[in-house]
Amino acid sequence: MQKFPSLSVRLHGGLTPQQCVEQAQAAEAAGLGGSWFAENPFHRSTLPTAGACAAATRTLRIGAGVFNPYGRHPTLIAMEVGALDELSCGRVSVGIGSGIGFAIERMGFAYDRPLTTLREATIILRALLRGEEVNHCGAAFRVQKVRLDYQARPDIQIFMAGRGRRSLLACGELADGLIVSNMCTVEFAAKAVKILHKAALNSGRSKPLEVVQYIPCIPRADRSEAQRLATQAVAKMLPDYWMLGQRLPAAKQAMLEGSGISETDFAAAVARLKAGETAEAALDERFAHAFTVSGNMEDCRTKAAAYAAAGVTELALTFSGSKPAADMRFMAEAMTG
Repeated sequence: MQKFPSLSVRLHGGLTPQQCVEQAQAAEAAGLGGSWFAENPFHRSTLPTAGACAAATRTLRIGAGVFNPYGRHPTLIAMEVGALDELSCGRVSVGIGSGIGFAIERMGFAYDRPLTTLREATIILRALLRGEEVNHCGAAFRVQKVRLDYQARPDIQIFMAGRGRRSLLACGELADGLIVSNMCTVEFAAKAVKILHKAALNSGRSKPLEVVQYIPCIPRADRSEAQRLATQAVAKMLPDYWMLGQRLPAAKQAMLEGSGISETDFAAAVARLKAGETAEAALDERFAHAFTVSGNMEDCRTKAAAYAAAGVTELALTFSGSKPAADMRFMAEAMTG
């Protein structure tokens, strides 16, 4: 029998809180297991929305983040996540990452040691959620005699987002799971999972770590319609991710790995999009195939199975079409049919 990852809905600051609540309720009704609330600098904050979705659902898991420890101090993350978990009656996980460097710098922070900052933030966050008094004097944070004034659930799962080898090693050592960003191929995810699991084993951790893959999802009975819409979804993300790849080699490699698209082809596609060409003119079918779950039911099953084989345990799907509730039902049926 074919194995598939569990399914969640990815919500984000590009949606209004009301739209997020509607999608969260639709996800729960369709039988999806969870929701992840992606937060990027200068978009809508996800915490009010996550709280509203927690109150509007009963069983849906609430994944808060990815938060960065520059805009949110780890003590503040602990305060907020613990309270959100109480509101949801124990359904919350939290994602933490070093953030988008050029956006962090625009806020006035020095982005000179992101991995150190992420490691220290994770250590502080874990200890606070466990009810410990934290005394930490590190390169990024100095915390003295800090303890939460209420008892949070001590086993709230902490996920780390990352692409680079050192980030993946830190995740395997410290976190409960990994979040893999949009615009990362199946082949990249497979390599990341191997590094993650080896790091966990070397750190004496026996419990398997979870791996969440963010990815757009455009399921349609009509394969050509799905291809067109998937190409448009990739076109919206590609210029920003390609610019990020010029600064972070790991981000570029995550797009190139196994995609069948050369660096020259990526650069040419971005240039054409910036020149005003349509997504369909600038991008061929390789882009939709590499960076979306799209197509008819069998296409979606095949792609989901490929991620499962790579070691991904959960697909956090962005439903950007006009009928997200119908798309969620389509995917739920595809994974159980």
